[in-house]
Amino acid sequence: MMSPQTGALRSDTAAPLREPDGRLRVAVIDRDSGFLRVLANRLEAVGWDLRPLPAPVTPERLVEMRLNALVADIAVLGPDSWHYLERLCARLPSMVVVICTGPSSVAQRVRGLRIGADAWITKPCHPEEVIAVVQSAVRRHRRSELPLMEQAIDVGEVRIRPDRHQAYVGELSLELTAREFEILYLLCQAGRVLRREEIYETLWGYAMARGDRSVDVFVGKLRQKLRSGSPGWTYIHTHFGVGYRFAAEREGGVAQPVQEGGFPVAQAHELTMLAGSRGHSEVQAQAAQPGSTATGR
Repeated sequence: MMSPQTGALRSDTAAPLREPDGRLRVAVIDRDSGFLRVLANRLEAVGWDLRPLPAPVTPERLVEMRLNALVADIAVLGPDSWHYLERLCARLPSMVVVICTGPSSVAQRVRGLRIGADAWITKPCHPEEVIAVVQSAVRRHRRSELPLMEQAIDVGEVRIRPDRHQAYVGELSLELTAREFEILYLLCQAGRVLRREEIYETLWGYAMARGDRSVDVFVGKLRQKLRSGSPGWTYIHTHFGVGYRFAAEREGGVAQPVQEGGFPVAQAHELTMLAGSRGHSEVQAQAAQPGSTATGR
């Protein structure tokens, strides 16, 4: 076994969790040629970049490889396997570590997970199981890296509560699912048009397959809940062929700025006047007039 080198290790924070084109880089420390061949075929099919390693390499080398995940057979790691894993997980916290090895005891599995491994898979296993476990772990890592904001965000009539993972109109919850809230929060924080692929790769953790409509389906459900809870307002705008943009706009009006911790008195007065004096048909008529906003919704 190659022993990990001692000394200072540069931070792995400079290494992106995914490549710009969405391909995941996965290294596999294993000597089972049959397993590697089958796994390589499947990873290639899903667009991942496989880096087979016949023996352990130093954490410094793994940083240089800019990996998203490492799949390792603990039997190949040698007599210092536990120390190697512990140092690896401590020094590269943003890299997913999955142990894929032969039959083991409960004590071994518990030790590996407590050291910092994200998952433990017992051989023989199907390559689809390995892919699913890595995908799940990458998603968790991506979510943990999303910027956190404790303060509520008020936009239009909606209050977004990151601390509760929920959105409200007044005291009424919009009852968003976890994925719906993640999309809402991501769009709100972006302040620009996000491509469908960007949304998918950020929240699902891997590249979006051609023809996958998952983002559109979740955005559709999110829109329905926003429209039901805050009629007369549009929050998510479609840029056809590109993606989605978040901006609170009164129907037939202009975009409202995002406010943290509450909106101005003047804006609250406008909301009250709007609710009491404008009907849906009037809004539609105004939107149809020349010079009105042409953004797709």
